[in-house]
Amino acid sequence: MIREYNRCLIVKKLWLDKILDQGKIWEMRSRPTKIRGRIGLIESGSGLIVGEVDLEGCSSEPIEKNAKYIKYHYIEDLELLDTWSWAWYLKNARRYKTPIPYNHPKGAVIWVKLKKNKYDL
Repeated sequence: MIREYNRCLIVKKLWLDKILDQGKIWEMRSRPTKIRGRIGLIESGSGLIVGEVDLEGCSSEPIEKNAKYIKYHYIEDLELLDTWSWAWYLKNARRYKTPIPYNHPKGAVIWVKLKKNKYDL
């Protein structure tokens, strides 16, 4: 299968597992994004692309600290939302059976842009 994306989002393992295995559909970030479409998911610090997801959009304003949203973002300590207040909407998450190694570019902390056709699945 050929990968259908050229960007990967870097996510800490705790949150990545919730996206890929537990149904987390809001990735909370400190700012909005204009990026849309299929993206790869990188486990922070691993050097591996572990899955993919559709990034369908983001909130039009910061999300309020309200327990009714925990079912979407899985953040129980609502004080974290003081910093991570923008919801990025995710759908169709899929974990790879075999993670894909990649070369992490210097300075990449949120996104990694892949070279075209370099990492075909």
